[in-house]
Formats: sequence, C-alpha cells, structure tokens
Amino acid sequence: MTTIPLAEELLLLAYDDQTGKATGSRIGLDLGMAAGVLVDLALAGRVAYVDGYLKVLDPTPTGEPIADAVLAKAAGDEPHTPAQWLQRLRHRLRIRVLDDLIARGVVKDVDETQMEYIHVHRYPTTDPAYEAEIRRRLADALTGDSICDERTAALATLLSVCRMEPALRLPADETARAHQRLEQIATGAGFSGTVNLEDSIVRPAVALVVATLGRAITAALGAPKPA
Repeated sequence: MTTIPLAEELLLLAYDDQTGKATGSRIGLDLGMAAGVLVDLALAGRVAYVDGYLKVLDPTPTGEPIADAVLAKAAGDEPHTPAQWLQRLRHRLRIRVLDDLIARGVVKDVDETQMEYIHVHRYPTTDPAYEAEIRRRLADALTGDSICDERTAALATLLSVCRMEPALRLPADETARAHQRLEQIATGAGFSGTVNLEDSIVRPAVALVVATLGRAITAALGAPKPA
C-alpha cells in the first residue's frame, strides 16, 4: 500500500472509525499533525535542524500537496524554530488533511444539523485499509524488541509526546505498558534521551528534527495531569 503522510496517519488513529469523532486531546493531535508534516519533509531530505532553526536544504517538491506548500513557504521565509513552526502550521491543518482524505475516499463527511442551524461534522471511515496498515506497523513495533524503521519510530514518538495512547485502543491495563514501549522506541531511535546514533538505523539529521519537535510539543502541552 502507498505510504500516506504522518499527519494523515495520526488523524486516522485519533478518529473513531464508526462515530467519526476525534478522541483524546485536540491540541495534542493538532500539534502532532503539524510536527508530522515537518518530519515527513525531514525524512525526504528537504529540511534539517540547524543552529536552533528548521531550515530548508532542498526546495524540490515532494509530491504531497500540504508538505509542498509548507516547503515552499519555508524556502521563501526566514527560518523559524520548531516551536514557532508548530504554532504556524497547526491552525486549520486538520481541515486540510480531512479534505484530502475525503477527496480520496478514505473517510466521509457526515454533516448533522442540530437545532436547525448548528452544523456538526463527523468523519467515519469508508476505506479501512489505510488505518489497518498503520495499526499493523504499530502493533509490530509495540510487541517487538528491535528498532523499527525510522518512519514508524517517528510515528511512535509523536504518539507518545502528544499523549495519544488512547488512540491505540488498548485495554486499560495495557496502556501504561504501551506508553513505556513508545518511549523505548523513541529513545532507541535517537528521538529522545541519549543514544549512540551510530548504532541506530535512523539518520542523525532526521533524529534531530524529531527530537526537537518532540521537546517543543511537550513544552506546548505542559506537564501531564496526575493519573
């Protein structure tokens, strides 16, 4: 199956297939999706973290409309920090991603009018194959001991820092263990903590982008509430 952008993967995981409603933290999902766009650009070798800023290395379009719009804007603008980019990108990004998924027939827009004038939109899944593939990759990563590919490791890292473990839909007694495994994946890939990147399959340039975005998301969300 064709790889889809990380922002789309996060959104599909967060939205309930049947009800079409988002679960978990709204701000966490929006920040994670914004980070996902930037991580995809880093994976494609288009941006890198240099001297405290995300800078464009190669302005060549990737073929993904949302990522390419961000790339073009970044190439023509002054550099911004990861935290600044997250705030610049998160507004209305969800709507753009949903529009793309609707256009491709992955989800559908169910517009329910309430009290004659209040429109409530739901986005139930119409093509479950994409999300099934995402969950399969995550299941393999969560149950295995080896370092997964850098893209799946980046997804796991974003799920962890955005506190999106409920999107994994695991029994309550397994959620804490899943969080520990997500953090282990992030650390092993060099996306958090300290690790010798020579022993990792992750490119140092990508690791720097993911790590700095992860810290920016954590700072934006603040301290987690006590369990």
